[in-house]
Amino acid sequence: MIYFGLFVLVVIAFGLYMLKVAHENNVLHHQLQLKGEQEKIRLFFISDTHLRKINRQMIEQLDGPFDAVIIGGDFADGRTPIQRIHDNLNLLTPLGPTYFIWGNNDREVGEEQFRSILQDHGVQIIANDAVLLPKKNRFWLNAIEDTSIMKSRFDEAFAKVEEKDLVVFIAHNPGVFAEVRAKFKADLMMGGHLHGGQIRLGPYGVHPKGSYREREGVMTLVSNGYGTTLLPFRLGARPQCHIIDIEVSDK
Repeated sequence: MIYFGLFVLVVIAFGLYMLKVAHENNVLHHQLQLKGEQEKIRLFFISDTHLRKINRQMIEQLDGPFDAVIIGGDFADGRTPIQRIHDNLNLLTPLGPTYFIWGNNDREVGEEQFRSILQDHGVQIIANDAVLLPKKNRFWLNAIEDTSIMKSRFDEAFAKVEEKDLVVFIAHNPGVFAEVRAKFKADLMMGGHLHGGQIRLGPYGVHPKGSYREREGVMTLVSNGYGTTLLPFRLGARPQCHIIDIEVSDK
């Protein structure tokens, strides 16, 4: 009986620890150097918020403003109260022009309703298209619709891009990145979806841990995401959002 009681206490303590980790606020900073007309571009990226309420103090401590705030999909799901979506957008949109890429869960809110909410907050949806940021260089945000909803339409996402343009490609599911690298030019790729496995045992998890590294010559950011799916627990894959400082130089 004593051993059973100790076991229960350990399980409870472990669960509380994973709950605590899941509600951390980690902002990762990344650097990228590109060639072009000299300027600096600053991006903020957050994905997989799901049910989670974005921490106000974290947002207030960010060193903004940003040239683009990019929501990389799964900003909400069927569990998310509508008011929470509004509250989270109220925190993000003052940081800078805000762009949204569809994830596989967002439409659980109701697509018409969700589009209306984004429109009310001045958030621009990018789906199988590209948006040119108002910078010295021709600097594009290219994104596709979530591949679980429809077939990838990469040609449409890259149709406006010219050879010397700078391109950030965003897809909720990073599983498409290899195909994009093989067919198109991108300077940075960003995605989420995998939650870094969310609960990992050492090096083992159902999905790879998030990272920012070069893959086949292209800098690639795969985020652990900010929220959780199913249970609100994390282990070995801490929640995160990202600041990307891009320095463009002719050197």
